Amino acid sequence: MQAELHGRQEIVNHNSKANYIIYNNDQVENYPPHWHTDIEVIMPITNNYTAVLRDTTYILEPGDIMIIPSGELHELSAPENGNRYIMLIDHAVLREVNGFDSIYSKFFPCAVFRKKDNIEEHSILENILKQIVSENTRQLPLYEASIHSLIIAFFVQAGRIQFSSIETLNDVKAEKQQYYIDVFYNLCSYMNDHCTEDLTVDELATMTGFSTSHFIRLFKKFTGVTYYEYLTKRKISYAEVLLLDRTDLSISDIAMRSGFNSLATFNRVFKQNLNCTPSEYRNTYVS
Repeated sequence: MQAELHGRQEIVNHNSKANYIIYNNDQVENYPPHWHTDIEVIMPITNNYTAVLRDTTYILEPGDIMIIPSGELHELSAPENGNRYIMLIDHAVLREVNGFDSIYSKFFPCAVFRKKDNIEEHSILENILKQIVSENTRQLPLYEASIHSLIIAFFVQAGRIQFSSIETLNDVKAEKQQYYIDVFYNLCSYMNDHCTEDLTVDELATMTGFSTSHFIRLFKKFTGVTYYEYLTKRKISYAEVLLLDRTDLSISDIAMRSGFNSLATFNRVFKQNLNCTPSEYRNTYVS
């Protein structure tokens, strides 16, 4: 697997119009701490594979599946023999999945699905991933369209597992859980669409009908992050699109349009989230 590193950033070169790259990787090659804007999916086939994220070491056994979100610094180590599937996916693919942004925070710093847990949901994930690899190998007519649909199915399934496996609303009465889920799903969709506006915690709480303190607690249970962290990530995602699509806009203009009150704040927060400045990000991806 070839990587082009600029400092700690790995530049993923999609060589065709496809928004993914798939490897059946058997190289004895270690990757020092790096990050990329693509989402990475890893599944060892034979022998273990090791990943390190945020000082935590994950030993992946054959059949285990790891998802590393966009922008996460990680390190990979391969054994002396063995192979694994590695898939790199343009994060823009998931923007097409209505509602996925609402639970994407639950994938940070990574999501690991263990084969030994022997749950039906894992088998579905594994089978979808194998179908993707098969389609990429056989390359029958419309294989790219098939892979695109399978990638979305894969992340829908992974999202459902992440949502159900975390104690989200376990202290809420069963008959109210679905109501709460609907409330926060709709709220997150609203926040996605209005993230560049000055949304206050009191306004958001009022929209849900909860007190501010109750809203703060439930929002973090639902998303895994605070409302402020959620809004910030949405603003950064919005800015990413502008940086690439609106090259006529200055960095300062993009900062304002993305809902940041100063260029300094925008630069600082952008670098905290993506490990590079907005200018570096634009220069890397805009030819």
